[in-house]
Amino acid sequence: MPKKHKPKRLYQVWKGNNRFFCSGRLIFGPDVASLLISTLLIVVPTIMFCYQITAKIHNHDKLHDEVKINAQHPVLQFPVLIVTIIALISDLYFLFMTSSQDPGIVLRNARPPEVDEASDILTPSMEWINGQTPCMRVLRAKDVIVNGFAIKVKYCDTCMLYRPPRASHCSICNNCVQKFDHHCPWVGQCIGLRSYRYFILFISTSTFLCIYIFLFSTLNIVGEKNNYPGSIWNVMKREVLSLVLMIYTFVTVWFIGGLTIFHLYLIGTNQTTYENFRYRYNRKENPYSKGILRSFTDLFFSKTPPSMVNFRSRIPEDAPETRSYSPNENDSKEASNERIPGILQNLEYSSTKDNNNDSDDEETREVDHVSIEVGEAINRSASMDADRMTAYESALEESYSSSTLIISDHNLHISRT
Repeated sequence: MPKKHKPKRLYQVWKGNNRFFCSGRLIFGPDVASLLISTLLIVVPTIMFCYQITAKIHNHDKLHDEVKINAQHPVLQFPVLIVTIIALISDLYFLFMTSSQDPGIVLRNARPPEVDEASDILTPSMEWINGQTPCMRVLRAKDVIVNGFAIKVKYCDTCMLYRPPRASHCSICNNCVQKFDHHCPWVGQCIGLRSYRYFILFISTSTFLCIYIFLFSTLNIVGEKNNYPGSIWNVMKREVLSLVLMIYTFVTVWFIGGLTIFHLYLIGTNQTTYENFRYRYNRKENPYSKGILRSFTDLFFSKTPPSMVNFRSRIPEDAPETRSYSPNENDSKEASNERIPGILQNLEYSSTKDNNNDSDDEETREVDHVSIEVGEAINRSASMDADRMTAYESALEESYSSSTLIISDHNLHISRT
C-alpha cells in the first residue's frame, strides 16, 4: 500500500519571507544573519571587560600573597563582574526574544474579498491579481471608528485583506504586522504588537550595559593613577583595554541611548515609529492616546496577545494556503471557474444555443453566436496549458471587441429605423 503523506504545516508553505527553525517554533526575519553581528557587538566588548575584572582581582590577590601587605583594592572587583554577567545574559535574552517570535503577523487571505461582502465595489470590471486570479476592483481604503475617530484602513494587495488599525505591510518580511513599529535590521525582525516589549527591554539593557562599562572603565583609569607615576596619559597607556572600552561604549551609547529615549517618548504618547514619521501626531490629536501612566502600564504589565497565526498547524493538501493559482490547475471545474470573471460565470450557454436556433432576428443570432464563441473560448482557456494561456486571452479580448461592435451596429440600425 502506498504511504500516506502527512499534511504540511503552515510554516512550510507560508508565503512571507520569514525563516523558520525548530519545526516552526522559532520565527526569524529574512535578514536573520544580522542577529549574529548584533550578538558579537554586545558579547565581545563585554567579555573583554569581564576579562579585565578577573585580571585585576587575580593580580591583587597575587600581590597580597607575595608581598604580604594590604594592597589597595582595585575598582574592578567581584561584585562588578556579577552585575556585568547578569546584564549581558539579560541583554542577549531580550535580543533573542525580539528576533525569534511572531511580532504580530496578520493571517493573509487565500482569496480576494467576495463580491457580496464588498459594499466597496467601484465597478464590475475585471482585475487580475498577479496576472492569474480575477477579482472585483475594491476601494484602496475604508473608514473605521476607533475611540470616536474615523481611521482609514488600507487594502493590502499582497495579503488580500483590509489591514487592522495600526497595522502595516513590511516589504522586507512580506507580511502585514499588527501595530507595526518598524523593521529593525539589527535584530533581523519586524517590531510589532507582540515583540515591542522585548525590543524596549533589549535597547534599555544595552544602554545600561554601555553606561556601566564606560563608567567603571573610567573609574579604573582614575583609580590606577596612584599606582603609576606621571600623568593620566601614562595610566591610559598601561590600561589600554579600559581606554578602548571607554571609546567604544561612548560612541555606542549615543546611538543606542538616543534610540531608547526616543522610544520612551513614543511609549508615553502611545505612538509607533511608523505613525510618528507618517502621521505626525504631535501636530494633530492622537486617536490612540491614553496617558503616560496607562501607556507604560499596558506595555510592561499586560499579557502578550496570542498569535493570529499558528504556523505549526497542519493544513490539507488542497487548502487555499497551499494552492498556487496558476493556469496549470485544470483538473477541477471549480479551479477553472476561479479564472472566469464573475459576470461571465453565470451565462447559460446551453440556453443561448437554443435561442440561436429559434430566433428569427439576424442581429440577435449574431450576438448569440459571439456569446457562444466567448463561452467556448473561456472553457478552452480554463483547461489549456500555461504556455498557451496568453494567446487565448488575446482571442477572448478580440471576441469582446467583436461583440461590442455587433451590438453597437444593432443599436445604430434600430435608431435609424
